[in-house]
Amino acid sequence: MGWVSVWIGMIQLLWLVGVAGGIGVNWGTQTSHPLPHGTVVRLLMENRFQKVKLFEADSSTLRALSKTGIEVMVGIPNNMLQILAGSMKAAEKWVANNVSHHISTNNVNIRYVAVGNEPFLQIYNGTFLPTTFPALQNIQSALKKAGLGSVVKVTIPLNADVYESSTGLPSGGDFQANIRDLMITIVKFLSDNGPPSLSTSTPSSAPTWTPTSLLNMPSLMAIPHLSVMLGRHTTTCLMPTTTPSCGPSERMAMETYPL
Repeated sequence: MGWVSVWIGMIQLLWLVGVAGGIGVNWGTQTSHPLPHGTVVRLLMENRFQKVKLFEADSSTLRALSKTGIEVMVGIPNNMLQILAGSMKAAEKWVANNVSHHISTNNVNIRYVAVGNEPFLQIYNGTFLPTTFPALQNIQSALKKAGLGSVVKVTIPLNADVYESSTGLPSGGDFQANIRDLMITIVKFLSDNGPPSLSTSTPSSAPTWTPTSLLNMPSLMAIPHLSVMLGRHTTTCLMPTTTPSCGPSERMAMETYPL
């Protein structure tokens, strides 16, 4: 029955992708056997992936995406949030080096900046709570100053553990009490400025979930325009980490992603 549930979940996932009208992949650097950049880009093009999320602004990776037309989301690591939150000049320099340069010089189709990566995960014990939103604001302001405010949007990739439900059902959903006010502030900012919401759902962090239940999560249901991204890093693995064929960094992930 377990395998039946998995296949039902994957069929529903493929249906969801069809409805959304697009699919993208995560392209990370935490892998033991990285493929050449050109090989990865060729695979993306041959398999008609329209979107890619980079966990960091790696210049070689961005140059490899030059003139491909693939929509790119460039990530800012959590360890950079403090400096970007505290310095508008640092935010402007980051945008100039990692967004403006690659758009104007290398013709990379950068459409989004991901500020942090799941910075509110409970395992961080609130480390990034004071700096994430100010960093988001500064990057947004830097993009506007660079003349890219209408082209490149900012967002914060959030783990599904920012949500809770008093009933166990989507209808009883709310943000976690300890970050509720902050999340409402962030959501209002995103609503006012037009950036998308981005949420990650991983069975490895919630082992009681099934592929079917993931497709019924409030974060997926609440966002009408999305596609699905598979794979935490460059290697896609469609099973949780307990499966022998999957390495520790190859957990299954489904992320809402803007069209």
